[in-house]
Amino acid sequence: MKILGVDPGSGIVGFGFIELTKNKPKLIDAGVIRTIVGNDVSSRLVEVYDALQELLEEHKPDVAVVEKLFFAQNVTTAMIVSQARGVILLALEKAKVPVFEYTPLQIKMAMTGYGRATKAQMQELVRIQLGLKEIPKPDDCADALAAALTHITSIRVQ
Repeated sequence: MKILGVDPGSGIVGFGFIELTKNKPKLIDAGVIRTIVGNDVSSRLVEVYDALQELLEEHKPDVAVVEKLFFAQNVTTAMIVSQARGVILLALEKAKVPVFEYTPLQIKMAMTGYGRATKAQMQELVRIQLGLKEIPKPDDCADALAAALTHITSIRVQ
């Protein structure tokens, strides 16, 4: 099973493709989609959509996990991230990829067993679970991989 994890953002969208074979997760590809700073919101949303479509065509995931927007202190940022999530969900739906959504709290609980885990703790567990030499960078990439790994934990529990 190939799983795509996505960490939505306004300027940077993290992504990570993991393949689960013989009950072991393996990193296939990971990185970020960076939009052009200074472009208007609609142009940036098109950039996210187009880049995600290319990734979907290349990797053909069986499922996708998109981090839910749980809380935001800045309403403007929350609105823009919500718009990016909408574009991401649209691209996944058009590609006929089933979508699962988890909150940051659910991801932290699945990864560490503790809902207030630090970013550093999360990144280290992503590194360990995927057998990587270094922590995936930037943070958005590691967050996307954590979302994908959360889904593996979720399907094992069922």
